[in-house]
Amino acid sequence: MADPASFRAQPSGATGCLVLADGTVIWGRGFGAVGSAVGEVCFNTAMTGYQEVMTDPSYAAQIVTFTFPHIGNVGANPEDFESRVEGAVGCVVREDVTEPSNFRSTERFVEWMAKAGKIGLSGVDTRALTRRIRQSGAPNAVIAHAPDGKFDIPALIARAQGWAGLEGMDLAIRVTRDSQESWEGGYWRLGHGYGRAARDATPHVVAVDYGAKDNIFRNLVKAGARVTVVPVKTSFDEIMALAPDGVFLSNGPGDPAATGEYAVPVIAALLEADVPLFGICLGHQLLALAAGAKTIKMHQGHRGANHPVQRVGEGWGETSGLVEITSMNHGFAVDVDTLPENVEQTHVSLFDGTNCGIAIKGKRAFAVQYHPEASPGPQDSFYLFSKFVGGL
Repeated sequence: MADPASFRAQPSGATGCLVLADGTVIWGRGFGAVGSAVGEVCFNTAMTGYQEVMTDPSYAAQIVTFTFPHIGNVGANPEDFESRVEGAVGCVVREDVTEPSNFRSTERFVEWMAKAGKIGLSGVDTRALTRRIRQSGAPNAVIAHAPDGKFDIPALIARAQGWAGLEGMDLAIRVTRDSQESWEGGYWRLGHGYGRAARDATPHVVAVDYGAKDNIFRNLVKAGARVTVVPVKTSFDEIMALAPDGVFLSNGPGDPAATGEYAVPVIAALLEADVPLFGICLGHQLLALAAGAKTIKMHQGHRGANHPVQRVGEGWGETSGLVEITSMNHGFAVDVDTLPENVEQTHVSLFDGTNCGIAIKGKRAFAVQYHPEASPGPQDSFYLFSKFVGGL
């Protein structure tokens, strides 16, 4: 990345900018919502699924740089939301947003971004920005869009510098649902849309919503469960009053150690009571914390739909060593060197060797760092839902 001063001069026609905390100003063409938003800049390597990425609560307080140059190809539609709560605050793309060419599209991505209150920036050298993140880590920044091209750059720099960042930040409390809910959505089928969950199905899974993606609940239903979703601060006694056969710990944003201040005691009590547990992403990290491990902030994080993960450790039989192609979105990781003796590592990233799965010995409790519900592989990881629900 060039010297920050070289990015200060605003080129003709620039209606958007990304202002980093170190003073770097990256100009482009704004789209979507008008205004500004602060967050951590990350990058995602997936070639599709941009609407799902932008509505994933795990991206709360983040600005997503898409490395795939053509964003907008499939438009947007009301079926591909991962959640109706806060997701990514904005995105950065290489080319101008393309016109949709997909039979499921109901509107252009530009229009959808504007209605969703999310800010976009096009015309950016996303390769250079991605390289900067890989070399220097994910920076804090402000993304801004002004159709008249007028920006108060010093104020935007000050805002980026004044933002505390994700480390130490509990964001799950911002994206969880307000009240208990009986999940009703089933799995999606072409030409049919989403099905309906059978309310008399067994077993009964209570899912703790730390910022969950809806498709996780649909996959639990597909595996045969009846699902009740509860907010993050639901107590152990309140969960047990629902008579769960198992408890699911969802994905979510922010620092797991911060969320763990109130979540870990509940999970530890569930472990003590021998309640079967399954966690994904943040839920994986929280289960590890409850078992006595620690989490760390990653240099650049893992975000994409083609991350290779290998099954390791005991218990996999003939499938030991098998590699799954997975979908990931996380900026924190479980520190494998802090795993207690009673916690087995079950999956490992083949990109950097970081922990991607654990199982608690002597308990029916396991978790993975990646997202099996996101159809990576495309079905490499669906077995996890069957493993959890089938064992209840």
